[in-house]
Amino acid sequence: TTARPVRWAREEPPGAGPVAALAAGLRHTTAEHAVVLSADLPFLRADTLRRLLTALGESGADGALLTDADGRDQPLVAAYRTAALRRELAALAAAHDGLTGLPLRRLTGALRLTRVPDPHASFDCDTWDDIVNARARIREHGHVLDEWISAVKDELGIDLDVDTNVLLDLARDAAHGVARPAAPLTTFLVGYAAARGEGGPEAVAEAARKAAALALRWEEEAARAGESGGPSAPDAG
Repeated sequence: TTARPVRWAREEPPGAGPVAALAAGLRHTTAEHAVVLSADLPFLRADTLRRLLTALGESGADGALLTDADGRDQPLVAAYRTAALRRELAALAAAHDGLTGLPLRRLTGALRLTRVPDPHASFDCDTWDDIVNARARIREHGHVLDEWISAVKDELGIDLDVDTNVLLDLARDAAHGVARPAAPLTTFLVGYAAARGEGGPEAVAEAARKAAALALRWEEEAARAGESGGPSAPDAG
């Protein structure tokens, strides 16, 4: 399942290769441009797609693709004009009695292409070693939290943008003002409360604000109790 409606397409016969797969997907669109992406690009960003589409529009070429650190074309990180794709796919099918087993370079070799160098975004994971390297690079650049949140939202089918700094501040306040285990429990309860309410980013922010204020009250009351030398039950209200 996916968080958003997606039309699925598969090449016939299954396993016929990337050219046949591209043709199968192209049958379901009437758009002027098509962005073609493989599913193993851990560093792909929306800005990369915007740069590809801008390069395509400004160049007048049939397609715009990324090149990797060695300058090699990456035709599965690209934006194409659908008319050009259909033209060359039809020519290939006629010349080879179908598209089964054809390498993608047979298609892209007939297109006028403009290239956008980006060794970071074009990094793909073909092996387990690539995955290990990608995870190390994510941690090195400090994006592991963003990557994790994005992965969790995809796994849970959540399409919700919230201010993670608000939740992190709340977790800090709960851990410091109440007890360390209160941090994950409080953020869970905030999410549950938001889901029972309006369910949007505003609901999350409001629930987080209330919980943070409560954590600060608990901390203040605990401090006063310590100064007076006697226990004091924090006011949950």
